[in-house]
Amino acid sequence: MSLPARLRDELAQYEDDGVVVTIDPASKCLLLYPLIEWEQIQEKLDKLPSFQPQARRLQRLLVGHATDLEVDKAGRILLPAPLREFARLDRKVTLLGQGKKLEIWSQDEWESQRDDYLSQESLDELQPETMMDISL
Repeated sequence: MSLPARLRDELAQYEDDGVVVTIDPASKCLLLYPLIEWEQIQEKLDKLPSFQPQARRLQRLLVGHATDLEVDKAGRILLPAPLREFARLDRKVTLLGQGKKLEIWSQDEWESQRDDYLSQESLDELQPETMMDISL
C-alpha cells in the first residue's frame, strides 16, 4: 500500500521510519501508528490486569495482531495477508487520519460504515455532556 505524500511527510517527523499496524477491535479496519506512538499504547496495554477478561481481550487483539512494518523509500508498506483479510482490503482502500494514528479501511467497508453513521440519530442526541464543548 502506498502512503500519500502528506502522510509520509508527517511520518518523517519521527526519528524512526517504522510503523505498527494492528486490527481495530471495534471495526473491520486496521490501525497504523508511528512506532513511538505505538510503544506508548503498548506500555499502557501491558499495565492492564491480564486476569480481567475485557483487558485480556484487548491485549490479545491489539498486541497480538501488532505488526512492525517499515515504510520504504517510495512511501509504501507491505501489509501482511492476515491483516488484509481481517479488514477485507482489496485494490481500493480509504485512509482516515485520526490524530496520532491512521485507520485503513476497505473503501466499500468504509462507505457502508460512513452511511450507517450518517443515518443514525443526530449528533446532538448522541453526544454526552462532556463533548458539548466541542465545536465542529
